[in-house]
Amino acid sequence: MMPELGKYAETVLSAYAVSILLILGLVLISLIRARHIKRRLQEVETKAKKHG
Repeated sequence: MMPELGKYAETVLSAYAVSILLILGLVLISLIRARHIKRRLQEVETKAKKHG
């Protein structure tokens, strides 16, 4: 099913691998940041409720 890439196979496959790793890295960073922001937002909301 995979097309014949000839002498460029290593370059093309390496580019795909690097692209996938970069995308996964961005997703991971986004998830970590979202968790951090959610925690900070909860802290701010808790403070706001206490000080009404």
